[in-house]
Amino acid sequence: MPEPIKLTVSHASFWHNGSRISLKNYNILLVTLLAVIPGLLRYGIPALSVVTLSIASAMIWELIMNFLTRRPVSIGDGNAALMGMLFAMMLPAITPWWVILVGTFFTIVIGKQIYGGIGGNPFQPAVLAMAVLMLSWGGYFDFNEALVSYQFDFNPVYPLVLAKSFGTGAVEGFNSVDLLLGRQVGGIGTSCVLGLIIGGAYLMLRGYIRWEISISFIVGMFVTAFCFHQANPEVYASGSFHLLTGYSLFGAFYLATEDSSSPVNFIPMLIYGVLGGFLTVLIRNIGTHIDGVIFAILVINIINPLIDKIRPRTLRKGVNYA
Repeated sequence: MPEPIKLTVSHASFWHNGSRISLKNYNILLVTLLAVIPGLLRYGIPALSVVTLSIASAMIWELIMNFLTRRPVSIGDGNAALMGMLFAMMLPAITPWWVILVGTFFTIVIGKQIYGGIGGNPFQPAVLAMAVLMLSWGGYFDFNEALVSYQFDFNPVYPLVLAKSFGTGAVEGFNSVDLLLGRQVGGIGTSCVLGLIIGGAYLMLRGYIRWEISISFIVGMFVTAFCFHQANPEVYASGSFHLLTGYSLFGAFYLATEDSSSPVNFIPMLIYGVLGGFLTVLIRNIGTHIDGVIFAILVINIINPLIDKIRPRTLRKGVNYA
């Protein structure tokens, strides 16, 4: 009796252009260095230790889960290293080692592997981990306190703290050029805004991230901040200040654009990005948290499946959904 023919069946999409997930992850990892290297030069060996431990522990957690779940070893695709890098970029330079390990555990095990691995996670893994840590041990993410031992040649106060606590008059010492060049206190890889912009532009041009999400996120932030500023210029900072501080552009280019947790259709991507930018400024201005990027992205991750169902009527013409 001849042996039966075994067919391999896979889910959509059925077309493949030859690109590899590993190539995308390694490209994103490469461009993150444009923002990370200035942070390493400013904060020194402690920052390098944080980045190294974060990437290494993320890969180890993934390897452990591969063995426990009896799945093929997947650290070669670069996704675990990328998630470890993105997580490290948001941390202060002197973050305790155990906070890093807990964070990468939530990033890889809870945020990714528990849903089946890459492609199955409903939340951006690094965002989920940061949200848990900020709610549980928020003191470690107080940049003013964490970086008090450093000597800077610029105002060593986290700009968003000044804007939220003392109004726009307190942030006059920060001009757009200084903020663009990273002359501000912040995460290891989120302070050098110029590096984030160059990296984000490269990724959009290469098609590794969707420009619709990044641009609409930026527009949503700027317009919302502009409206607040126009309503009360003495209390609320301008749109450019919001864009150039905190996790703003890092979130727009590297967090909100994560494939598994973001929409795939054009109109939903625009709504998704604008809503993320709107919520970010809303949380910053009238919420309890200094930087609203993490929680804003977590919210739009949650409602992403609903947003992705929105289609213009013309796109549904002639289709029977009954």
